[in-house]
Amino acid sequence: MDFFDTFLNMAVLRRSLPMLLDGLWLTLQLGAASIIAGLALGLVVALLGLYAVKPVRLLMRLYIDIFRSIPLLVLLIVIYYALPFVGLRLSSFASAMAALTLVSGAYTAEIFRAGIEAIPHGQFEAAEALGLNQRQTMFDVILPQAVRIVIPPLTNNAINVIKDTALASVVAMPDLLKQATQAQALTANPSPLIGAALIYIAFLWPLVLFVSYLERRYHGGRRA
Repeated sequence: MDFFDTFLNMAVLRRSLPMLLDGLWLTLQLGAASIIAGLALGLVVALLGLYAVKPVRLLMRLYIDIFRSIPLLVLLIVIYYALPFVGLRLSSFASAMAALTLVSGAYTAEIFRAGIEAIPHGQFEAAEALGLNQRQTMFDVILPQAVRIVIPPLTNNAINVIKDTALASVVAMPDLLKQATQAQALTANPSPLIGAALIYIAFLWPLVLFVSYLERRYHGGRRA
């Protein structure tokens, strides 16, 4: 009984629910915006890294290596707390989105690169034989095939982005974790934190199962 009163106090959870739902809505907005921006950035970086002139390819490689190496929390703190010293002050939402997008874009670029390189070279030769130019070959022939390959890892990356939105609480953004922390302080009870954890599980568990389904379907299709 003491366990439930302490960690799953229904009265506390009911009082905290509006705050948690407000935080969830902001978390979903941040996650969706960062995922979309990261996809666009990653695709551009992957294409430039594969087909641009050598200096640009090296620059894209440097970007990928740096932002896959730096901890997201460190990058978020640098953007939010250090940039104002050079006159660039971003809101907590913009700072979190910038950090998530830069890191997600680096991982997404590697995913797209691997997908494009997995396409048989004969596909490029066939497109050239049909008279397609480089843009048509990439967007009409190669990318549609590559996207099918990279959907599972991209979905998995999207899950990681949504989970990483919790770090935005360190820059005072009222996301789900921040609201849960405030509710916990107001009620002097950890139940809001448990409630936030359950909400994360409720939203992310179906996506995890979906990734597993996509991986089984893709690998099964390749074996077939």
